Amino acid sequence: MTADAHGKFSGKRLVILGCGYVGTAMARKARASGLRVIALTRNEAKAAALRAEGVETVVADLAGDAWHTRIPGEADLVLNCVSSGGGGIEAVRRSYIGGMESLLAWARTRGAPGTIVYTGSTSVYPQGGGVRVDETAPTAGAGERAQSLLEAEARLRSGVGAGGRWFILRLAGIYGPGRHRLLDQVRAGQVAGRGEHQLNLIHRDDIVAAIWAAFAAAPAVAGGIFNVADDSAATRAEIAMWLAGRLGVAVPRFTGEPMPGRTVVTPDRIIANGRIKAQLGWRPAFPGFREGYENILSR
Repeated sequence: MTADAHGKFSGKRLVILGCGYVGTAMARKARASGLRVIALTRNEAKAAALRAEGVETVVADLAGDAWHTRIPGEADLVLNCVSSGGGGIEAVRRSYIGGMESLLAWARTRGAPGTIVYTGSTSVYPQGGGVRVDETAPTAGAGERAQSLLEAEARLRSGVGAGGRWFILRLAGIYGPGRHRLLDQVRAGQVAGRGEHQLNLIHRDDIVAAIWAAFAAAPAVAGGIFNVADDSAATRAEIAMWLAGRLGVAVPRFTGEPMPGRTVVTPDRIIANGRIKAQLGWRPAFPGFREGYENILSR
């Protein structure tokens, strides 16, 4: 975040809904930048950890309304980075669609925020075959989980009176400190998916930077949908081979099966990030998997 952004945000109020892996990193950055941060989580242990860092925290389910009177409205900035927390499609629909509807109801009754940022997923794109996918790509034909994510996006886009402007950030595969499933699979000698498929990744810290870029966007930028991925999609085989060499273990085999918790193998495609660069001035600090995983392994 630039010095100008630090000054612009100082003293403002940020509400983080679904404050988990990304939200916690965002809360730390925000507090260091002089913002008042209020976080919502349904996890008591996470709440305790946040409070220990000085973050005002409310424990409740985003999809419910018990939190509506506990978090003041008219926030300058709102981040919805909820996850489904596992479970089947009903849990996914409750977290994403129910959560978004609850956010909008809170905003209408308690006071509209200035800017809402929602972190979605590039899984809404069904394309495969190695094609390059930007934000104009059709989403028809995406799976049931992806349809729930798209419905949540639609609720935000049509949420008249619930906020000033909105940004939807569709995130590629998230990794970073403390979240390195692929590393663990390489160590175990078995990696989900197909080795020849392109894998699109984004480091946690670059997600935080993308959120800041959305919040700091010039007033002329009304909002929109943006892919958030690094600059260097590579095949799973290339990444796994590099990681195996770096870890000093044998090159793993690929199962050809979906990741645990998923019903389909991630399609083979390259997620384009040109729009967020052009319109919001964002650039990844970790432009490829080598830089990102080296950052993790060197800690």
